[in-house]
Amino acid sequence: MSHVLVSGANGFVGRALGRALVDAGHTVTGLARHEGGCVDGVREWVHRGTDFETVADAWPEGLNPHCVVHLAARVHIMNDDVADPDAAFRATNVDGALRMAAAACKHGARRFVFVSSIKAVAEDDNGRPLREDDLPHPEDAYGRSKLAAEQALMRFGEETGLEVVVTRPPLVYGPQVRANFLRLLDAVWRGTPLPLGAIDSRRSMVYVANLANALVHCATDPRAAGQCFHIADATDSTVAEVVCTLARYMDKPARLLSVPPGMLRLAGKLTGRSAQIDRLMGSLRVDTTHVREVLGWQPPVSAEDGLGATATWYRATH
Repeated sequence: MSHVLVSGANGFVGRALGRALVDAGHTVTGLARHEGGCVDGVREWVHRGTDFETVADAWPEGLNPHCVVHLAARVHIMNDDVADPDAAFRATNVDGALRMAAAACKHGARRFVFVSSIKAVAEDDNGRPLREDDLPHPEDAYGRSKLAAEQALMRFGEETGLEVVVTRPPLVYGPQVRANFLRLLDAVWRGTPLPLGAIDSRRSMVYVANLANALVHCATDPRAAGQCFHIADATDSTVAEVVCTLARYMDKPARLLSVPPGMLRLAGKLTGRSAQIDRLMGSLRVDTTHVREVLGWQPPVSAEDGLGATATWYRATH
């Protein structure tokens, strides 16, 4: 079995990954900026250095992981108000990732799994599920930083021999989810009418346990070395289908209004929410053929069961 170091181990995905690694019999060290939050069985290492500037020097004696899974990042923020978003994202997501990779290499790690984002490639699939070899054209500072980090880490791996693996998940959901998906859960629970019934575009998502399972494969399977993988659930859904599934497991009515797309776009312009409306209406599907063919990976949990588990968790906490 392997010893895996997980950065961001007390976060949403980090906790799921820690649990999956421990359950699979691996030794796990969790790197976090604050104490607490790691799952049982994960040895916690707290390091508060900004953007991993001192991580190599602060490395605990005797910590020699086989693999580092780098989850820690400055996440996508709607209406980000920093003066220079590109610089802010680059400092953490590019420079920080490179420092973490250099420290991992220095302390004997053979593999570095970088959790990127499908936003490093595109915001829309233009009629065909996105593949790993598609020409990337990220549209915001977050996506640009993730793409730059992928490229810099691959170069670092070529120069040092560190096995770099890149994964690009789409939206991640599951129990304890936050941000936009939590707001959707809130709306369904309250019975808020949602003007999404006429949106027929499909978007890939990934249940957090499915992503964690894929990351375990990426951390431990020799065939993953040097690869880039798109990770998603086996089926893609429309927003309306997601709402209906959540509502069913919450035992709530799905209050969907079929508002014409043109009216939705106009409402977005009038309210300053065009970006959010465009994302809801656009199709963003990912092709997972590569990870299935190279690693033989299949998501162990269906999208139906993943959404059901998420809605059941939400219902139990309200």
